Amino acid sequence: MIDWLDRHAQAASPLHRWDPRYKLVGLTILMFAFSSVQDLRLLPAMLAVTSGLYAASRIPLAFLLTRLRAPGFFIAIVAILLPFLSGTTVIARIGPLILWKEGTLAMGLIVAKFISILTISLVLFGTAPFLTTIKALRALGLSPILGDMTLLAYRYLYEIGNDLKTMEMAMGLRGFRARRPSSRVLGVLASLAGTMLVRSYEQSELVYKAMTLRGYGHSPRPREQFQAHPRDWVGLAGVLLVAAGFVAAEIWLRGLGG
Repeated sequence: MIDWLDRHAQAASPLHRWDPRYKLVGLTILMFAFSSVQDLRLLPAMLAVTSGLYAASRIPLAFLLTRLRAPGFFIAIVAILLPFLSGTTVIARIGPLILWKEGTLAMGLIVAKFISILTISLVLFGTAPFLTTIKALRALGLSPILGDMTLLAYRYLYEIGNDLKTMEMAMGLRGFRARRPSSRVLGVLASLAGTMLVRSYEQSELVYKAMTLRGYGHSPRPREQFQAHPRDWVGLAGVLLVAAGFVAAEIWLRGLGG
């Protein structure tokens, strides 16, 4: 299984050494603070904080660019269309198209927040093994059942993906080509989706029986053990201070604007 999220989880950086419980709390609150930003004057500071955290994680830039590619496609569509569809103040006219000031500003805000929040989430989950992150969530009060379900779903997404690639290869070797939508193509794709659902259900039944035979659910779970250090408290306090600064600055700037 190619686990892309854990690819750089064993690197040496301050964020890798940060206690995962404090990292979860601090970076999650920071992402919520970023999501509350509406004033464009805060965007440079937000991008600077994001860049600093990513640099401190020592995760290669290529990893970030690869992860931004798929969701970035949909954001790019919004970024291209929004300046021409929303607003009341004209910036320029390009033939029949009108470039609106409000839409352009909204586009900049959406793109900056998207990049910042997604980058912070990659730092959060990319600087510790996913299993460690789940254990930290359980130590913070997450239900053990939800933790197990999340871990199993994450683990078997890769298995389902491998099965899908195998079936697509087999279909291609038998001459199937989904070049144009037609009733035949849609029927084959529907059969493929149904087969994947049935196989996933059968796989889940086998996994559950195997876990039951190994004593799952019949013994008390050990409490997750983490040992905090003073640097973990300092890191959490610093991140919370930055998040509070963004919220306070947003409220202050909004008051000035009002």
